[in-house]
Amino acid sequence: MAFTFPSPPHVVPLRLSRAGPSCPCPSSSSFPAFPTPPPLIPSRMEQQTRASKLMEFPHLLAPHRDTMLGLISAIENRLGNQLLPSSVPSDVEYYQNESGTSQGTLSIRCGVDTSPIDFILASWLHLEQPSGGGALEITNIAGYLKSSTDIPHFQFELVQCSPTFLILFLDLIPRKDTVLHPDYLKTFYEDTQLEACRQRLARLPEVQPYFSSSLYFRRVVSSTGILVGIKCEDGGTRTGTERVEEIIREHVGPIAKEVMGIWVDMCVDGGGREVSEIEQRAELEKRDMLIKRKAIEMDLSSSMPKQFGHEVADRVLRVIKSAYNVT
Repeated sequence: MAFTFPSPPHVVPLRLSRAGPSCPCPSSSSFPAFPTPPPLIPSRMEQQTRASKLMEFPHLLAPHRDTMLGLISAIENRLGNQLLPSSVPSDVEYYQNESGTSQGTLSIRCGVDTSPIDFILASWLHLEQPSGGGALEITNIAGYLKSSTDIPHFQFELVQCSPTFLILFLDLIPRKDTVLHPDYLKTFYEDTQLEACRQRLARLPEVQPYFSSSLYFRRVVSSTGILVGIKCEDGGTRTGTERVEEIIREHVGPIAKEVMGIWVDMCVDGGGREVSEIEQRAELEKRDMLIKRKAIEMDLSSSMPKQFGHEVADRVLRVIKSAYNVT
């Protein structure tokens, strides 16, 4: 979930799913404020309305919007038959603060029983900063897996901190210690050549490593994870904003699509990584749960109320905690 609210940017992985046998997707029964619970399976028109709200991305640069649309479409095309419709309540699918200066959307789609996917989460946030400090535009797509497989989780997050400065986090989050399990490193990070994707982006002069202030977070990211700042200055015939758009269109978007494609292929064919032993599943669940709890503790619980007020924040956090299976 893209609730990282960097000021200055501070990226924390609010990801890493609960890795259980079934998906605790939020339901209307968790929200007594709803006088009439929505149907278990939304109508086609309701599904289209929900999807259109998520897909509006009203504040993004055009290449940023196109990247998000392309990634969401790729998920739908390849994994749509493995996912249930989103059951997020309407007042969490789209929400804002009292003044309307900060807005957000949230979609969570659970995997069907036979799918290795626990759920896929997508969101965007528009956050006006105090004292005329501009706005943060945050988009996020995360894929969480069940404990029936040890396939890494997927995470894409792009934060526009200003018209000329972006932060990108793109990774397949490891679910095992790659030192203790070198075969895991080889299968998911060496054989897939993810390092080549990272290096292609790193060659751009405007791209620099971004170091999160959280040492804990730095331990969560994989060895091929992309966590960079992209800063562009005016120069020649192009403005800094035009260069940012070019980098998103020609580099960030294609690389994100490539990494997602690798992950989707794993999910479709299972990667030969079925976990059957109870002890191994328990270890996956323990690791995932620790990371999720830490993420909520470090970031969401303090940032959401500041941006949206306690009433809205509590409503959204209930849904996220339910999906994460965190009480």
